[in-house]
Order: sequence, then C-alpha cells, then structure tokens
Amino acid sequence: MDRRKSLKTIAVGTVSAGVLLDACKLADKKTNIESKKEDGSKAGNLDRQPEEKSRDEKALADRFFTEQEMATIAILADIIIPADEVSGSATDAKVPDFIEFIVKDMPQHQVPMRGGLRWLDIQSMKRFGKSFRDADEKERLQIVDDIAYPIVMDQNDEQKGIQPTKKLKPGMEPGVAFFSLMRNLTATGFYTTEIGFKDLGYVGNRPNKWNGVPDDVLKQYGLAYSERDQQVCAKY
Repeated sequence: MDRRKSLKTIAVGTVSAGVLLDACKLADKKTNIESKKEDGSKAGNLDRQPEEKSRDEKALADRFFTEQEMATIAILADIIIPADEVSGSATDAKVPDFIEFIVKDMPQHQVPMRGGLRWLDIQSMKRFGKSFRDADEKERLQIVDDIAYPIVMDQNDEQKGIQPTKKLKPGMEPGVAFFSLMRNLTATGFYTTEIGFKDLGYVGNRPNKWNGVPDDVLKQYGLAYSERDQQVCAKY
C-alpha cells in the first residue's frame, strides 16, 4: 500500500475535514505567537484578543506528553508518513510538536492519545517483552498492521459474498480507535506545513498573466480579436 497517496486522499477529502479545518486555525495561532520582529521581540498580532494570546502562549509553554510518549509519537508519525523521494517525513515537518499543541488546545484528545500510547506499549510488552519504542522496526510493524487496516463490512457486503482482505483481530478495537486518531492528526499536521503543501503539489494563488484566448481556439469558433481588442483587452 502506498501510504502517502492514501493520506493525501484523507488530507484533501472529507474524512478528516473537520480536524483539518480546526488544525489550520491552530497552525495559524502558533505561527502568530512565534512570529518575531527583527530586533527579537514578539511581533504584534492586531487580530488577536489578549485572552486568546495568553491562552495560546500557555499552551505552547506547558508540556502534556512525557519524553517517552513523544518518542513513541515520533516513531508512529514516521511509520504513517515516512520520508520519500518527494519530501521529508512527518517528524521532518515537526508533526509531534503539532500533536503536542493540539491535545492542549483540544483537550478531548488527551485521554484517547495517552491511553492509546499506553495500549501500544502493553501490546509490545506482551508480544516482545519491551516497549514499542524499544522494539525493532519489524516488531513495531507487526502491531501497526493489526490496527491500521481493519475492514468494516456492512450487511449488504456480507449478503453479496464480498470477502474482507483484512480482518480485525479480537481485542484490537482500542488500538484501531487510537491509530485512527493518530493517523488523522499526523496527516493534518503534515499537510498543513510547507513540506506537506509541496508534497501535494499545492501552490496556492499566484499572479497570472492573460494574453487573451489562444489563436487556435479562436479559429475553432470562427472568431478573432479586433485591433482595439488586442490593444485594450488582450495585450500586456
């Protein structure tokens, strides 16, 4: 499976649209807070209320995840979006820092994320006798493969005889829920950075120069510009 292509679909589709919109706002907050003048002092933000700036500065200053949890988040993020020939990895785009900020600005993610990280370590200890971050790449992927690609079939699929290509193992439900959240946050964090924009090929609005309808198109419809049209409307 091409993880990067799949995540591009998530990033520009409706699956994580709500998280993506909220995260764009949060990314803007972080950029505004950290922007500085040339003399090193913080730049003013005329569009922010004092209580908003205070809240965001506190969120940036406080820490929620432990160093061990952040290390696990970094490993998972790079499993989800590894570096390739087009762009860097999730950690290159500072996705772990983004997730740290998100869980403080959106506290509803704190328990699911911390609980999921704990679940991951318990699974790794049961299977390999070591934490997830201490496991090797092959061992980590064994766990991830059990929670990353569950196929949910509805009754109609079953009636049609459609067979799932991947079955959810019993007891993996908490891991699936956690990994889905982690994947959405990782994709959101990555594709709202400059690295992610370049990976998507997104260039945004750019100034354009229009020199009128091409001659071959005009000829196709038996049309032509008058001399005045050329001088006033279709010439720079």
